[in-house]
Amino acid sequence: MIRAQPDGHDRPDVQPHRPAAGTLVRRLGTGDAVVVGLSSMLGAGVFVALAPAARAAGTGLLLGLALAAVVAYANAMSTAQLAAAYPTSGGAYTFGRERLGPVWGFVAGWGFVTGKVASCAVMATTVALALVPAPWQRPVAAGVVVLLVAVNLRGVTRTVAVARVLLVGVLLVLAALVVAGWRGADAGRIDLGTATAAGLTGIAQAAALLFFAFAGYARVASLGEEVRDPRRTIPRAVAASLAAAVLVYAVVAVTTLAVLGPDRLAASVVPLVDVAEQVAPGLVPFVRVAAVAASLGALLALLAGLGRTALAMGRGGDLPAALTVVDTRHSVPARAEVALGLVVVVLVLTVDLTGVLGFSSFGVLVYYAVANAAALNQTGADRRTPRALQVLGLLGCLGLVAALPPHVVLAGLGVMAVGLVGRTVVGHRRRRRSRA
Repeated sequence: MIRAQPDGHDRPDVQPHRPAAGTLVRRLGTGDAVVVGLSSMLGAGVFVALAPAARAAGTGLLLGLALAAVVAYANAMSTAQLAAAYPTSGGAYTFGRERLGPVWGFVAGWGFVTGKVASCAVMATTVALALVPAPWQRPVAAGVVVLLVAVNLRGVTRTVAVARVLLVGVLLVLAALVVAGWRGADAGRIDLGTATAAGLTGIAQAAALLFFAFAGYARVASLGEEVRDPRRTIPRAVAASLAAAVLVYAVVAVTTLAVLGPDRLAASVVPLVDVAEQVAPGLVPFVRVAAVAASLGALLALLAGLGRTALAMGRGGDLPAALTVVDTRHSVPARAEVALGLVVVVLVLTVDLTGVLGFSSFGVLVYYAVANAAALNQTGADRRTPRALQVLGLLGCLGLVAALPPHVVLAGLGVMAVGLVGRTVVGHRRRRRSRA
């Protein structure tokens, strides 16, 4: 049975043991939340993101990785602090509304939804590229999205179960590749001289590219309405999943540089496949399968997070109220999941997705900038971390936005302006109707 209740309040006809219509059920423990966060971060990024970072900074990508990790840590602590105080769906959209006002909440939510919808299309296309020849790639990418939306519609526990299987497989392949890499690598090939040659601009660009890979811990916050004991679970899961992701990326990055060197890495399309071809050719098929599995796991978690953000924006009046419908059998925002899935399907079938990742990075950085500003505004018992961390996170996000190519920033600002104008027009029409 499906019911809609935009405000999420209890209804007198709801039985005590059942969730209120329009609300979600707290089913996830700490381990489940860590799986969601880590599978989001170990997506296609760990297999391909090192190459553009090497083009920007050479071996300075290691410094870029460290910078991205520091900014991500500050953002993660802000996110955890906020999510513990506001354990509901929506992530920084909800946090921005509560601490800074509706407009800033919309800025965060709109940046997340537009950026991540584009990112979902890229991930689905990446899966199709690895599976089928060119004529079939668009329809297969669309089919992948439909399949994962169907999994999510079966409930969040089903989502976590599938993500856990995919994550374990990816980690096993990465571990085997790292071991093979160090058996066959010449560690002396990591020449840090190119790190200084890249300069601060190159290192900052590498950090902006790699930060995108660490943004997955936000999925834990966006699922806050489905986490048990959220004041304890969310901070623990955010910290644990980020720490694990940083460790994996650091080990893989050092191994890849040791095997390929900065020049070959910069020229690579899928660096980990090139590493396998050099040190353990028998691992190549497994690395390719792991890249697909990682993309599927990240896409699965991201589609779930998008659905919850759209649910929250519908409750707040910033998206259609129809998106607040919750399937009470599986406790999922069914219409939001389906609607956003259809948008992604349309994108993969019709749009050239070249350069979309930069736009997605812009949206994610705006999202976290609002989260940091909201956490900076918290006081009393809700404050868990020093304000200096929020200042660091806010300045880090703004600095990484500035490091993105100018055309990406302009495109992001344009999409944000369209959203704000649309919100103003719709709000004016609603107020006029209410006065009529």
